[in-house]
Amino acid sequence: MKIQETSIAGVLIIETDVFGDNRGSFMESYHMARYKKKGILADFVQDNISRSVKGTLRGLHYQVPHQQAKLVYVVKGEIFDVALDIRSGSPTFGKWTGVTLSEDNHRQLFIPEGFAHGFCVLSESAVFEYKCSDFYSPESEGGILWSDPDLAIDWPIKAPLLSEKDSVNPCLRNVPKDRLPQFTA
Repeated sequence: MKIQETSIAGVLIIETDVFGDNRGSFMESYHMARYKKKGILADFVQDNISRSVKGTLRGLHYQVPHQQAKLVYVVKGEIFDVALDIRSGSPTFGKWTGVTLSEDNHRQLFIPEGFAHGFCVLSESAVFEYKCSDFYSPESEGGILWSDPDLAIDWPIKAPLLSEKDSVNPCLRNVPKDRLPQFTA
């Protein structure tokens, strides 16, 4: 397993070890001791699976006060995945990083607490799995508009399929400070 840092401290690309032969392949998607040894200390309590068709964009989602660290990866297909720093007071507040995750590159993305998360589907369909460090909490749910002009996220699709909720999320500048996580050094 190799860890690659991104342009935002704490957001990590994980390149897993894949063992293959003429029968197929094997990959360990998570091993708590190995991840903790690499500095990924989140205690995951919930796993989710999302199935989406080409052109779907989900996000940018977050929870406050029940923040979630996430470990995300693709089982089938290909996506472009984005982590957005929304921690009030952070030196990288409003900055994003993105990475392509696919069934072929076997990459994972670790997103710490304090970030909004979203992805769009590049293949005909995708199955996306993610581990969360806290349970889903509807009253804590928040979102940032995927096309917020201040963020200038370079999504590889321009006219995505969106949920009604995601199409009306506010721009980051319009989210009240008490609805954003706080940066702690």
